[in-house]
Amino acid sequence: MNIENPEALKPGEARCPGASTRDVVNGDGCRLPEPLLAENYEFLGDGDLPVDRYVSRDFFDAEMKKLWPKVWQWACRDEHIPEVGDYYAYDIGPYSILVVRVAEDEVKAYHNSCLHRGTQLRPSDSTGNVPHFRCPFHGWTWNLDGSLKEIPCRWDFPHVSDAEFSLPEVHVAKWGGFYFVNMDDDPVPLEEYLGPLARHFETWPLADRYVRLHIQKILPANWKAAQEAFLEAYHSMETHSHIMAYSANLNAQYDVFSERVSRFYHTFGFPDPSWTEPLTEQEILDRTGMVPPGSTVPPGGTARSVMAAHMRKVLGEERGIDLSERSDSEMLDSIEYHLFPNMFLFPGIALPMIYRFRPNGMDPDSAIFDLLFLEQLAPGQQRPEAPEPHRIDIGTSYETVPGIGSFLGHIYDQDTGNLEMQQRGFKAARKRGETLGNYQEVRIRRLHQTLDSYLNA
Repeated sequence: MNIENPEALKPGEARCPGASTRDVVNGDGCRLPEPLLAENYEFLGDGDLPVDRYVSRDFFDAEMKKLWPKVWQWACRDEHIPEVGDYYAYDIGPYSILVVRVAEDEVKAYHNSCLHRGTQLRPSDSTGNVPHFRCPFHGWTWNLDGSLKEIPCRWDFPHVSDAEFSLPEVHVAKWGGFYFVNMDDDPVPLEEYLGPLARHFETWPLADRYVRLHIQKILPANWKAAQEAFLEAYHSMETHSHIMAYSANLNAQYDVFSERVSRFYHTFGFPDPSWTEPLTEQEILDRTGMVPPGSTVPPGGTARSVMAAHMRKVLGEERGIDLSERSDSEMLDSIEYHLFPNMFLFPGIALPMIYRFRPNGMDPDSAIFDLLFLEQLAPGQQRPEAPEPHRIDIGTSYETVPGIGSFLGHIYDQDTGNLEMQQRGFKAARKRGETLGNYQEVRIRRLHQTLDSYLNA
């Protein structure tokens, strides 16, 4: 890359001046796991992205017809349906799917609709345990395996055969403790769909984790705009300016591993390139507030190494797990993968989140944001039952939810606080297109190009 003559750079080659994410983590002196050594960026174009993609009813309806019934999307986890008869009703737009544990080692999924007159068999977004699925309207009943069990007044339905009236199934597959569903008749196998994501997460097996906290919030924006607020760190200098002395965001690394998998990777405990005030390692450490008062950086040490050592000790003792082999980066940094269309995965220890963004019913202007914290199970630990989601409305702060903490709660308030104004701005705009950065916003462009491949199929 020609730093001295930036005009000679090709589109997408420019990078933020100063230390890169790679420079920072190489300076830790820790052995990085293989996935964190990977880099893969490609220039995907620089044309404007039409804002009608976020506000048009026709575009939204096309997504409902051509996208959501064709993709793998996670519905629930093992801990949501641990016992035979446990079910989880997952809704996406007009669609509703029942995921049920049929046997100890078998899970099936069905369209949540009675074959008599269409009534939902179980309420939307509900969970529970049932011996069978009985329609609340007329009492038609199906066994857990989907076979027809009972029709009241069966004498009046000689034209109904048991063989033809099993509940229509939805494809279901398991990965990392998650159950994914796909409504397509002949979907690609989930393993193929995951592609490089599955290989990377062999290093960080999500099946060995459990849901500690689940927050569900309605956001005042289109589902794509809502998740795009988390696909780039470019917003940090303005939106999170108070943390830039110890959070390096503008020099984040962006990777596009496949048409469905991307990642950003940025460091904590190191000043952002935009931060102009000289800071000693001790001053950086003091500003983070992550270590006990009086903690010091030893001669030749770094704020990152002190913070990581503290986190290994505290979190290791708190959770009963051995973190001695975890790199400083895994302990501290924001390592965020995206799986098309709407899943975010963080493999780190201090930031163990999973996100999901989906349309809020049939409203193009609002979205449901599921925020889960997945903690690592201790050796021999029984998987706890999944907690009920804390449901909060648009105007309620994340900080009100017990267990999230004021620092992260405030960050999430900032992350989603711009969305209503953005959604309104889309509609008010005379310029009918977004202009994206070639590098820092490449994941947004990748999302839309993959979306187009479904809409144009």
